[in-house]
Amino acid sequence: MALANRDGALPWRGWYKTARWQKLRWSVLVRDLFTCRMCKRIEADTSKLVADHIKAHRGDEALFWDAENIQTLCKPCHDSAKQQEEQASLTTRGVWW
Repeated sequence: MALANRDGALPWRGWYKTARWQKLRWSVLVRDLFTCRMCKRIEADTSKLVADHIKAHRGDEALFWDAENIQTLCKPCHDSAKQQEEQASLTTRGVWW
């Protein structure tokens, strides 16, 4: 599926653009003291931090909005180690877009 069509095909992707998500993201970053849970690096520039879902929500609204299912990761950890974990599990979890 083309990336341009992915947002329209997956309504939950719009949840990331809401004020509710921004508020939840900020509360997670504060809770985690702006510290990546993987490499333990403290990052003052919040644009370099990701509020990452621990368990993939796959559109499950309860999992998406559950603060206990969200962790702070720095972008390098999220974009490398975390994404490698998720890609490696494609065969067991199925492709959802």
